[in-house]
Amino acid sequence: MAQNTILVGIAGASASGKSLLAQTLIKELQSEQVCVISEDSYYKDQSHLTMEERTKTNYDHPDSLDHELMIKHMQELKLGTTVPVPVYDYSIHNRRSETRAVKPTRVVLIEGILLLASPAVRNEFDLKFYMDTPLDICLLRRLQRDIISRGRDMDSVLKQYQETVRPMFMQFIEPSRQYADLIIPHGGRNRIAIDLIKTKIRSLIEKH
Repeated sequence: MAQNTILVGIAGASASGKSLLAQTLIKELQSEQVCVISEDSYYKDQSHLTMEERTKTNYDHPDSLDHELMIKHMQELKLGTTVPVPVYDYSIHNRRSETRAVKPTRVVLIEGILLLASPAVRNEFDLKFYMDTPLDICLLRRLQRDIISRGRDMDSVLKQYQETVRPMFMQFIEPSRQYADLIIPHGGRNRIAIDLIKTKIRSLIEKH
Protein backbone atom coordinates (compact mmCIF):
# COMPACT_ATOMS: atom_id res chain seq x y z
CA MET A 1 0.00 0.00 0.00
CA ALA A 2 2.99 2.33 0.41
CA GLN A 3 2.69 3.71 -3.13
CA ASN A 4 -1.13 4.06 -3.05
CA THR A 5 -1.65 7.02 -0.70
CA ILE A 6 -0.57 10.41 -2.02
CA LEU A 7 0.13 13.13 0.57
CA VAL A 8 -0.55 16.69 -0.58
CA GLY A 9 0.66 19.62 1.55
CA ILE A 10 -1.07 23.02 1.48
CA ALA A 11 1.01 25.62 3.35
CA GLY A 12 0.96 29.39 3.75
CA ALA A 13 0.29 32.17 6.23
CA SER A 14 -2.47 32.00 8.83
CA ALA A 15 -5.80 32.80 7.10
CA SER A 16 -4.22 32.64 3.63
CA GLY A 17 -6.93 30.32 2.29
CA LYS A 18 -5.44 26.88 3.01
CA SER A 19 -8.57 25.42 4.61
CA LEU A 20 -10.79 27.03 1.99
CA LEU A 21 -8.78 25.45 -0.82
CA ALA A 22 -8.83 22.04 0.87
CA GLN A 23 -12.57 22.16 1.57
CA THR A 24 -13.31 23.42 -1.96
CA LEU A 25 -11.39 20.48 -3.41
CA ILE A 26 -13.27 18.04 -1.16
CA LYS A 27 -16.64 19.55 -2.11
CA GLU A 28 -16.01 19.71 -5.85
CA LEU A 29 -14.23 16.38 -6.27
CA GLN A 30 -16.98 14.55 -4.35
CA SER A 31 -14.75 11.52 -3.95
CA GLU A 32 -14.41 9.15 -1.02
CA GLN A 33 -10.78 8.82 -2.09
CA VAL A 34 -9.85 12.30 -0.77
CA CYS A 35 -9.72 13.52 2.86
CA VAL A 36 -8.28 16.46 4.83
CA ILE A 37 -6.12 16.72 7.93
CA SER A 38 -5.19 20.01 9.62
CA GLU A 39 -1.72 20.60 11.02
CA ASP A 40 -3.51 22.41 13.89
CA SER A 41 -4.67 18.99 15.11
CA TYR A 42 -1.08 18.30 16.11
CA TYR A 43 -0.61 21.18 18.54
CA LYS A 44 1.08 19.64 21.56
CA ASP A 45 -0.97 18.51 24.53
CA GLN A 46 -1.02 21.29 27.15
CA SER A 47 -2.99 19.62 29.92
CA HIS A 48 -0.14 20.31 32.33
CA LEU A 49 -0.46 24.08 31.82
CA THR A 50 -2.99 26.52 33.28
CA MET A 51 -5.33 28.34 30.90
CA GLU A 52 -3.32 31.53 31.40
CA GLU A 53 -0.09 29.72 30.50
CA ARG A 54 -1.69 28.19 27.42
CA THR A 55 -2.67 31.61 26.10
CA LYS A 56 1.01 32.61 26.18
CA THR A 57 2.14 29.71 23.94
CA ASN A 58 3.62 30.80 20.61
CA TYR A 59 1.35 28.81 18.31
CA ASP A 60 3.18 30.02 15.20
CA HIS A 61 6.53 28.49 16.19
CA PRO A 62 7.43 24.93 15.09
CA ASP A 63 8.04 23.96 18.75
CA SER A 64 4.29 24.28 19.47
CA LEU A 65 3.54 21.34 17.17
CA ASP A 66 4.02 17.60 17.66
CA HIS A 67 5.54 17.06 14.23
CA GLU A 68 6.98 13.71 15.32
CA LEU A 69 3.48 12.30 15.81
CA MET A 70 2.35 13.94 12.58
CA ILE A 71 5.19 12.34 10.59
CA LYS A 72 4.41 8.98 12.20
CA HIS A 73 0.79 9.29 11.07
CA MET A 74 1.82 10.38 7.56
CA GLN A 75 4.04 7.33 7.22
CA GLU A 76 1.32 5.03 8.58
CA LEU A 77 -1.20 6.43 6.10
CA LYS A 78 1.20 5.64 3.28
CA LEU A 79 1.39 2.09 4.59
CA GLY A 80 -2.38 1.76 4.51
CA THR A 81 -3.04 2.18 8.23
CA THR A 82 -5.92 4.16 9.76
CA VAL A 83 -4.54 6.78 12.18
CA PRO A 84 -6.02 8.43 15.33
CA VAL A 85 -5.64 12.16 14.58
CA PRO A 86 -5.89 14.41 17.67
CA VAL A 87 -8.82 16.83 17.94
CA TYR A 88 -7.75 20.36 18.93
CA ASP A 89 -10.10 22.73 20.73
CA TYR A 90 -9.20 26.42 20.19
CA SER A 91 -11.47 27.54 23.04
CA ILE A 92 -9.33 25.74 25.63
CA HIS A 93 -6.00 25.88 23.76
CA ASN A 94 -5.63 22.14 24.09
CA ARG A 95 -6.46 18.76 22.61
CA ARG A 96 -9.71 17.07 23.47
CA SER A 97 -9.69 13.58 24.94
CA GLU A 98 -11.15 12.01 21.80
CA THR A 99 -9.37 11.44 18.46
CA ARG A 100 -10.59 11.29 14.86
CA ALA A 101 -9.98 8.10 12.88
CA VAL A 102 -8.59 8.96 9.43
CA LYS A 103 -8.47 6.23 6.83
CA PRO A 104 -5.70 6.04 4.19
CA THR A 105 -7.61 7.40 1.19
CA ARG A 106 -5.96 7.67 -2.22
CA VAL A 107 -5.22 11.38 -1.66
CA VAL A 108 -4.74 12.96 1.78
CA LEU A 109 -4.73 16.76 1.85
CA ILE A 110 -2.84 18.23 4.81
CA GLU A 111 -3.10 21.97 5.43
CA GLY A 112 -1.07 24.06 7.87
CA ILE A 113 1.19 27.06 8.26
CA LEU A 114 4.47 25.26 8.98
CA LEU A 115 4.29 22.18 6.74
CA LEU A 116 7.10 23.30 4.46
CA ALA A 117 9.28 24.85 7.19
CA SER A 118 10.28 21.45 8.56
CA PRO A 119 12.53 19.32 6.30
CA ALA A 120 11.32 16.12 7.98
CA VAL A 121 7.67 17.02 7.37
CA ARG A 122 7.97 18.34 3.82
CA ASN A 123 9.97 15.30 2.72
CA GLU A 124 6.89 13.15 3.39
CA PHE A 125 4.77 15.02 0.82
CA ASP A 126 4.30 13.95 -2.78
CA LEU A 127 2.91 17.36 -3.78
CA LYS A 128 3.45 20.71 -2.04
CA PHE A 129 1.41 23.90 -2.52
CA TYR A 130 1.95 27.35 -0.98
CA MET A 131 -0.84 29.92 -0.63
CA ASP A 132 0.64 33.34 -1.45
CA THR A 133 -1.90 35.78 -0.01
CA PRO A 134 -1.07 39.41 0.98
CA LEU A 135 -0.62 39.77 4.74
CA ASP A 136 -3.15 42.59 5.08
CA ILE A 137 -5.84 40.31 3.66
CA CYS A 138 -4.71 37.50 5.98
CA LEU A 139 -4.98 39.80 9.01
CA LEU A 140 -8.51 40.92 8.10
CA ARG A 141 -9.59 37.29 7.63
CA ARG A 142 -7.92 36.27 10.88
CA LEU A 143 -9.69 39.03 12.81
CA GLN A 144 -13.05 37.96 11.43
CA ARG A 145 -12.41 34.25 12.00
CA ASP A 146 -10.99 34.50 15.52
CA ILE A 147 -13.64 36.92 16.79
CA ILE A 148 -16.63 35.12 15.26
CA SER A 149 -15.56 31.46 15.39
CA ARG A 150 -13.08 31.29 18.26
CA GLY A 151 -14.52 33.69 20.81
CA ARG A 152 -11.58 36.11 20.81
CA ASP A 153 -11.64 39.90 21.16
CA MET A 154 -9.99 42.27 18.72
CA ASP A 155 -7.26 43.45 21.11
CA SER A 156 -6.05 39.90 21.83
CA VAL A 157 -6.05 38.97 18.13
CA LEU A 158 -4.04 42.06 17.17
CA LYS A 159 -1.63 41.58 20.09
CA GLN A 160 -0.97 37.98 19.07
CA TYR A 161 -0.57 39.01 15.44
CA GLN A 162 2.04 41.65 16.27
CA GLU A 163 3.97 39.57 18.81
CA THR A 164 4.06 36.12 17.18
CA VAL A 165 1.99 35.63 14.02
CA ARG A 166 3.75 38.15 11.78
CA PRO A 167 7.30 37.62 13.17
CA MET A 168 6.99 33.83 12.84
CA PHE A 169 5.63 34.24 9.31
CA MET A 170 8.75 36.20 8.38
CA GLN A 171 11.08 33.76 10.15
CA PHE A 172 9.62 30.38 9.19
CA ILE A 173 6.66 30.46 6.80
CA GLU A 174 7.59 32.93 4.07
CA PRO A 175 11.07 31.39 3.53
CA SER A 176 9.46 27.95 3.16
CA ARG A 177 7.62 28.93 -0.03
CA GLN A 178 10.75 28.01 -2.00
CA TYR A 179 10.02 24.33 -1.32
CA ALA A 180 6.55 24.38 -2.91
CA ASP A 181 5.87 22.67 -6.23
CA LEU A 182 3.22 25.30 -6.98
CA ILE A 183 2.72 28.78 -5.51
CA ILE A 184 -0.93 29.87 -5.54
CA PRO A 185 -1.66 33.62 -5.51
CA HIS A 186 -5.02 35.21 -4.65
CA GLY A 187 -5.89 32.74 -1.87
CA GLY A 188 -8.34 29.84 -1.81
CA ARG A 189 -10.67 31.28 -4.46
CA ASN A 190 -8.14 31.09 -7.30
CA ARG A 191 -10.30 29.22 -9.83
CA ILE A 192 -7.48 28.44 -12.25
CA ALA A 193 -5.38 26.92 -9.46
CA ILE A 194 -8.36 24.98 -8.09
CA ASP A 195 -9.16 23.52 -11.51
CA LEU A 196 -5.52 22.59 -12.14
CA ILE A 197 -5.23 20.85 -8.76
CA LYS A 198 -8.57 19.07 -9.25
CA THR A 199 -7.38 17.73 -12.59
CA LYS A 200 -4.15 16.49 -11.02
CA ILE A 201 -5.96 14.83 -8.10
CA ARG A 202 -8.49 13.18 -10.40
CA SER A 203 -5.64 11.70 -12.43
CA LEU A 204 -4.07 10.34 -9.23
CA ILE A 205 -7.37 8.79 -8.15
CA GLU A 206 -7.89 7.18 -11.56
CA LYS A 207 -4.44 5.57 -11.39
CA HIS A 208 -5.47 3.79 -8.19
